Amino acid sequence: MSSPLATAAPTWRSWLIWGVGVAAYIIAITNRTSLASVGVDTAERFEIDASTLSMFAVIQLGVYGAMQVPVGMLLDRWGARPIIAIGMVLMAAGQLAMALSPNVGIAIAARMLLGAGDAAVFPSVLRLVATWFPAQRGPLMVQLTGILGQLGQIIAIVPLAALLHATTWSIAFGSLAGLTLLFAVLVFAVIRNHPPDRDADVSVDTDTGAIRVVTSSIDNRVGIRAAWSHPGTRLAFWSHFTTPFAGTAFIMLWGIPFLTAGEGRTQGEAAAITTIYVVAGMILGPVMGLLSGRIPNLRSRALVLPTVAIQAIAWLVVIALPGPAPLWLLIALAIALATGGPASLVAFDHARTHNPAHRLSTATGITNSGGFLASLIAIFLIGVALDLQGAGTPATFTLDAFRIAFLTQVPLWILGAIMIVIERKNTRVHIGLDAPRSRSRSRRSKDERMP
Repeated sequence: MSSPLATAAPTWRSWLIWGVGVAAYIIAITNRTSLASVGVDTAERFEIDASTLSMFAVIQLGVYGAMQVPVGMLLDRWGARPIIAIGMVLMAAGQLAMALSPNVGIAIAARMLLGAGDAAVFPSVLRLVATWFPAQRGPLMVQLTGILGQLGQIIAIVPLAALLHATTWSIAFGSLAGLTLLFAVLVFAVIRNHPPDRDADVSVDTDTGAIRVVTSSIDNRVGIRAAWSHPGTRLAFWSHFTTPFAGTAFIMLWGIPFLTAGEGRTQGEAAAITTIYVVAGMILGPVMGLLSGRIPNLRSRALVLPTVAIQAIAWLVVIALPGPAPLWLLIALAIALATGGPASLVAFDHARTHNPAHRLSTATGITNSGGFLASLIAIFLIGVALDLQGAGTPATFTLDAFRIAFLTQVPLWILGAIMIVIERKNTRVHIGLDAPRSRSRSRRSKDERMP
């Protein structure tokens, strides 16, 4: 292996490989959110109620979360190139099955394939960042990867919906399947696991010459218990649980039906509002990351909890209005929800801060599971609430039914906020920033106040 200092700056090949990886991630996000603007069309095509429609997203997210550990293990064994390519093939197969599915069962199986394929892409691109770029550039490249990937949501919201409404269901989803397969070929042709001067996936610090083997898998149950036992990991979990789910439910499934069938907005207006959501998240991401780095001891109080409050207040204002909300308020709602994604990344700062390097993958996996758990609960509860009101199909969707359905998010915010406050206090005590409040001291103080 040659000297790591020989690769002090990324080469053109590094940028090419990263660019192809990011393009694959954009297509993965397009596949992930491909029902974002066609939820009503999906319900009409399969003649399903809101609960069944929500299962498309719930099962997809569940498979995505369940595949994180296996994907990490496969990455450690085979590297990024084959794993991204296989992920793209799985998504292409899922979209082809979606295009041709004659019934709900096959369509749900198709979404499971999508979830499995999607789970392979982002961790693999992060591995490419670690192996093709100096370690000092890692945080910036990870931020850029996440920001650019969100362009896939815009593709799902605008061009895919336009193609569907201009042609047919089979053509729209079949075209997306073909595009995804094309990128699978491109990935396999261009991407390499690591530079030719290295014989393993390693991350190089070009300032110090330190070399670290890149690993992705979550370790054994002992490591999981050790990570969860630290209150900083639990704080990370609840932070990621509480911040992104409302935006995920909005952009992945229920936003467009609410805006069109509920608020009476046109398809173009709804697409514009959801596009603003995506763009706002891309702008807020670097800002939130910068603030998180500058105020490490105030992340929860200054960033996470205010974000939760902003989302809850925006939704409650929209819900409380007696009639349809004005356009400016719906845009404000979209921007408020967009804060959740960037704020959720603060959770990974918690995980990284409070866990040693050998346990970081485990802590990151635990943290990541929080957001997906809350999102699938929120998406499912909204669908169930619509069905219980007799408003579970596009023909029966009403604004009042949507208002009540979106109130099901409030308990998740309350639970998450309470746990964030508790685990923040526990974390500060654990690292010595706050003194523990002993039972004897509390009892003694109480006795002294008694007459």
